[in-house]
Amino acid sequence: MSDLRVEAGPLPGTLLLQPTIHRDERGDFQESFSAREFRAATGLDLTFVQDNAVRSVRGVLRGLHLQVGTPQGKLVRVVSGAVFDVVLDLRGASPTYGQARGCTLVPDGPQLWIPPGFAHGYLVLSDRAEVAYKVTAYRDATAERVLQPLDPALGVVWPDIGAVRLAPRDAAAPRLADCPGLIAD
Repeated sequence: MSDLRVEAGPLPGTLLLQPTIHRDERGDFQESFSAREFRAATGLDLTFVQDNAVRSVRGVLRGLHLQVGTPQGKLVRVVSGAVFDVVLDLRGASPTYGQARGCTLVPDGPQLWIPPGFAHGYLVLSDRAEVAYKVTAYRDATAERVLQPLDPALGVVWPDIGAVRLAPRDAAAPRLADCPGLIAD
C-alpha cells in the first residue's frame, strides 16, 4: 500500500501527489520521491533523468516554458515559500488543448505531476521560494519554446501580488494564438 495520496490536478492528465509527512517533537520527515511509491500510486513507470532547483523572490513569474519534439514530464514540488503554478495543455489530441489552469503549491502541500505535452510556469507568492522538479527528458535548447504567461486569452487568473517580474525572453514571448499548430507531443 502506498503512502502517497493522489488526486486529479488542475487539468486532465496532471496529478497532485501528497506524500505522507511524519511529525514528532523533533520536526518532520517525508519521502519526497520513491519510484516504487510513485508507480504504485499512479500506475506510471517513469524514468526521471534530471533534478532542477530554482530560487526566486516575490513577484517573479517564470514561464510558460515547454519543449517540442522532446517534451518533458515534470514532478514539481515547493521546498520553501509558495508559488502559483500554471499548466497549459499543448497535447495535440487533447480535448483540453489550449486550456490553462493553476494551483498554489507550498512545502507541506502536494507535488504536481505535469505529463509531457504541457507548458509550465509559476508566480512566486512568498518573499522567497525554492522550487525543485524532476524531468523525464534532458534539456534540449533547440526544442525549447516560451509562451507569453500573461496572455489574457489563456484565461489564467494570476494572484494579484503587485508588480510581476519577467525574464526578457518571457516578457517578449509570443501568445499562443501567434503560434498556430504548436503541439508539445
